Amino acid sequence: MTVIENIMYAPVKLLGLSRQEAYDRGVELLQKVGLADRTLKYPSSLSGGQKQRVAIARTLAMDPEIILFDEPTSALDPTMVGEVEAVIEDLARSGKTMMIVTHEMSLARRVSNRVFYMDEGLIYEDGPTDQIFDHPQRANTRRFIRKLRVLEFSIDSHDFDFMGLSTEINRYSFKNHIPLRMSNRIRAAIEELCVQILLPALPEPHIVVCAEYSEVEENAYVTVKYPDRFRPEDAEDGLPYKLLTAGTESIRYRYDETEGSTVVMKLR
Repeated sequence: MTVIENIMYAPVKLLGLSRQEAYDRGVELLQKVGLADRTLKYPSSLSGGQKQRVAIARTLAMDPEIILFDEPTSALDPTMVGEVEAVIEDLARSGKTMMIVTHEMSLARRVSNRVFYMDEGLIYEDGPTDQIFDHPQRANTRRFIRKLRVLEFSIDSHDFDFMGLSTEINRYSFKNHIPLRMSNRIRAAIEELCVQILLPALPEPHIVVCAEYSEVEENAYVTVKYPDRFRPEDAEDGLPYKLLTAGTESIRYRYDETEGSTVVMKLR
């Protein structure tokens, strides 16, 4: 069947439209998706992006209350993604209700008014678009939206293998394409805070470290948690803290009776 015959088939068979009515509606929809010149072509002559746009026109021909999209751009060449996204954006502006499963975060942000973040088959977090993208409430959502690359480990002994940790940081940086300068800053921040400041001050260390590098923002956060109430700037030797502040953009400390101490260092 030609493109127009594909679009006409269901409205004629299922909605009872005449062939002329279905044809006129099909031409109108092809104009809407920018393919009026492909009316009498066969699908084999279309590009992947054009086939997707015809599929959208064919769906619209049934006048559905809701349109479901399952990864509408996943199988397309990058050069064709934009033409399909443009059609979806136009539908969003027209007020058409759509449910879209996608990994294209820029598309999701542009067209949605509510976002559901799925994790391991369940709804992990949902809310208005601005909330999910700008102020996510849960850790995994934040990591996914900001494209965070995470390294986590614990220090439970004064004899912790820091040479092994250095190798692990190198592996983490290489795997996630973290620039050498940022990798060195992450390593230095961890060593100054954990090795030079916390370990000498804590009689029984129970330190949890989480390094997060954001591919989107090109910065990193190192979060260090421990149960003791101890401010890093109160260390007996003040030099390590001065070196720490010199190598970080900001350092925040807080203490909670339940969670203990948390130090958050921002690196650029």
